[in-house]
Amino acid sequence: MSKRYSKLAIALAAGLMLTMDWAGAAGKTAGSPVENTERNVRDKGNATLTPEDQLQNEGDLRITADVRKAITGDESLSVNAHNAKVITRNGTVTLRGPVNSESEKNQLQDIAQKTPGVNQVDNQLEVRAP
Repeated sequence: MSKRYSKLAIALAAGLMLTMDWAGAAGKTAGSPVENTERNVRDKGNATLTPEDQLQNEGDLRITADVRKAITGDESLSVNAHNAKVITRNGTVTLRGPVNSESEKNQLQDIAQKTPGVNQVDNQLEVRAP
């Protein structure tokens, strides 16, 4: 009886592994919108700021919080725009991530520029292809 359960367990495990492998591979084809390996590699280097690069001094934290609050409070912006990365270092705000239009890209830049304490805005937002 235990041999039967062992074979069944092995068959179920193999089926589960195949299913997980297939599901993991779905959407990982080169050029698909889900494929973001190049972005991940870019973000691991020192050439691009990530949220981990946010300085922890009071001024930069306040600027980031104020920019984020203004962005999320604007109901005219898309979910993508609301989720843009805001990173502040020494008064320079870097905006990164996808937005739905050039208009949103400019609107987020305007929000950041109008925030007290901001010296400069590095707008790295990317307009998402329709």
